[in-house]
Amino acid sequence: MYEVASPLKGIHGWRSRETSGVEKLKRIGRIVVSHVAHCPPPFAVGVRFRYGGGTSRRGEPHRAFLSHQFLPSPPFPFPGGMSVVGFDVGNDRCVVAAVRQRGIDVLLNDESQRENPAVVSFGEKQRFLGAAGAASAARFPRSTVFQVKRLLGRPFRDPAVQDDLRRLPFPISEAPDGGILIRIHFLNEERVFTPVQILAMLLAHLKLIAEKSLETLVSDCVIGIPSYLTDLQRRAYLDAATIAGLKPLRLMHDCTATALGYGIYKTDLSARGSSFYVVFIDIGHCNTQVSVVSFGSERMNVLSHAFDANLGGRDFDEILFNHFTEKFKEEYQIDVHSNVRASIRLRVACEKLKRVLSANAEAPLNIECLMDEKDVKGFIKREEFERLYSGLLDRLLEPCKQALENAGLNQDRINAVELVGSGSRIPAITRILTEFFRREPSRTLNASECVARGCALHCAMLSPIFRVRDYEVQDSFPFSVTFATDEGPITTVSRNVLFPKGQPIPSVKMLSFYRTDAFKMEAFYANQSELPPGASQKISCFQVGPFPVHEGERYKVKVKVRLNLHGMVSVESVSLIEDDDNSTVSRDASQLDNMETEPASDAKSDSTVHTAENGIHEHAEHGSIPSSDTSKAERLPRRHELLITETIYGGTTKEWLLEAQEQEKWLAYQDKLMEQTKDKKNALEAYVYEIRNKLFERYRSFANDSEREGISVSLQQTEEWLYEDGDDETEKVYTGKLEELKKLVDPVENRYKDEEARAQATRELLKCIVDYRMAVSSLTTYERDVVIDECNKAEQWLRERSQQQDSLPKNTDPVLWSHEIKKRTEALDMSCRNHLRHKGSQSRSEDSRGSDHSKL
Repeated sequence: MYEVASPLKGIHGWRSRETSGVEKLKRIGRIVVSHVAHCPPPFAVGVRFRYGGGTSRRGEPHRAFLSHQFLPSPPFPFPGGMSVVGFDVGNDRCVVAAVRQRGIDVLLNDESQRENPAVVSFGEKQRFLGAAGAASAARFPRSTVFQVKRLLGRPFRDPAVQDDLRRLPFPISEAPDGGILIRIHFLNEERVFTPVQILAMLLAHLKLIAEKSLETLVSDCVIGIPSYLTDLQRRAYLDAATIAGLKPLRLMHDCTATALGYGIYKTDLSARGSSFYVVFIDIGHCNTQVSVVSFGSERMNVLSHAFDANLGGRDFDEILFNHFTEKFKEEYQIDVHSNVRASIRLRVACEKLKRVLSANAEAPLNIECLMDEKDVKGFIKREEFERLYSGLLDRLLEPCKQALENAGLNQDRINAVELVGSGSRIPAITRILTEFFRREPSRTLNASECVARGCALHCAMLSPIFRVRDYEVQDSFPFSVTFATDEGPITTVSRNVLFPKGQPIPSVKMLSFYRTDAFKMEAFYANQSELPPGASQKISCFQVGPFPVHEGERYKVKVKVRLNLHGMVSVESVSLIEDDDNSTVSRDASQLDNMETEPASDAKSDSTVHTAENGIHEHAEHGSIPSSDTSKAERLPRRHELLITETIYGGTTKEWLLEAQEQEKWLAYQDKLMEQTKDKKNALEAYVYEIRNKLFERYRSFANDSEREGISVSLQQTEEWLYEDGDDETEKVYTGKLEELKKLVDPVENRYKDEEARAQATRELLKCIVDYRMAVSSLTTYERDVVIDECNKAEQWLRERSQQQDSLPKNTDPVLWSHEIKKRTEALDMSCRNHLRHKGSQSRSEDSRGSDHSKL
């Protein structure tokens, strides 16, 4: 970030609406230039200035794809909140993408992998996350948590959860509120975590990967989520992000993120006269999502979402797992289901086998010491595998049919089909989709990274530090939402639904009705069949009041209901309109009004009024009331903002959230402490092996017999201690052991190092003597004698001390150290330089006097 002097009074980002994590800079009288080097389309870099109420630009923004000029790199990274990151948290794998320099990059973890296992493994004293967690799964099978995404926001007695328990080795119990608790033995005691906390650990790990790669703090982000998540599950994502220290700008549907990455680079779509319809099919690890998207000039519109929340790549893995479990039971008389570690190893092998069968007609399966010290072998052909999972293919077409029906399209109007997801590589899936859509699905996008890339791109669109070319993203909501008050449901002519299925996101509705005192509103999903199996229809309850006016009279109440960017419903504000004619208003409870649905952006949502009251239609912003008295109608009503208390069914409290944040910080500190302890232990072990090798090679002549024997004994004792009593000690103990060894080794090591340094210092002193002896020719006789005398004394001192040193063996401390020679060189240089400097000043003075004499 660079600051340039300017008379301007204000500055703001590329968008009029500021996003979280970036504070608006007001009236600072400076220009702040954001730096992004060499970005391809659709990115550009520039500055927008604001004068008073209007906006203008100083010069055209620098478009990096037209000019390859670079701005210099900032001297320091941006503070937190200036990152542009997208997270795809899958059920099995996670991907992190960021917008930087040449476009969108997928960030690598410490193992240089692009995908991170969604695994949290609890060791004896620390957690292992991501790739380290997957590597520790076999070592800690009952304390390794994975596939936690399917447990978010679900009750323990959900049939889908009970079915998942058969595949999960870690213990799960029912919470007092009916939720899910994960019980882990950690740090010598049983600890209880919720799925939200486990997801927060994964997000914190992904955040750390992004911060290491970007070398800056990461806060603002966009997180990809399945479209079928309920309000409670979406809140669980936000809670987990808060615990992890993230601020999601948006929870974005997976297929919407994929469609954004697909459409914004398709420049040929804008040349088409009509809409371009694309079906996106995302077959993930545990679910299948289908979306129909319409692309036009500089815009995309999601027409419909459909899904099967229980069909994904793991179901194909499970078929292979069950097949080989029965086969091994017959051939080797082993029951894999009875051994947790064996089950994990066989599931991993079956997943690899599925990938091999996607490219080969047959594949073998070999696992050494699966259980009971038995090596197992298996073999399967692709035809047999396809016969085993034939029933799953029929289920795959159901969400495709539903998506087309909800969009009001048939196969003939579809222009393209895009297939993505980790479970989409099975050849039979491509064949059946080709038959259904009458065209072969395309694979132009990276199947595993497209969601994270789309999220990162949308984060750039929401962030003020990047300017993305104008592109409208209009998503839709897959469920119907309605409201009810304590006097009954809020009714309209259209199906008693406030936000119908397919409602654009975000949207705002204004409701108006009359009440005498405090009241309650309840939000719920209107149609149970639209929800995933086992999901509750209840969303939240809103208690409004008390009224700051006289009780017993009827007052008009205006309620602003929002369906926000995250796909969550909330009552944003409730206003009481106080008017002198409240008591004269008559209501017809049987009258129903149409409620028009219109997407409302932040700029226009407040002025767009959609009314759905029990018989009262709102005609104006301030709510004119029919009356025969014209003068009363012209009076401006008084508006009071009422208190809203929200209760989320199954949600968390602020107190619990703060406690979870503190616990995550403590766990992160514990992990860091253990890593530091491991580093000290490894440093001690490496020092033992290093000194042992040097002691009998490089240091052999610099240590006497007693020193060599003492050091060897200490090294042997330290090595034995490391593998026995010292295997599990603190960082302080390892540091102390290392210091004790260094006290023994340092005298020998100093002799070895000083021999080479002494030779170099001797050469430098001799060179200094020669240089000053050659420079004395221009000096006076007295000064020349002084300099030569100083050089002779230094040379004599060096000769005598060197002779003494040469007479000593190397395994004794030197009588002439290198630092002494350097000190003598500095003293000689300072003394002789003073004489040369004095001679130079005399010469300049004589030249000056000679010049003055010539002028006279």
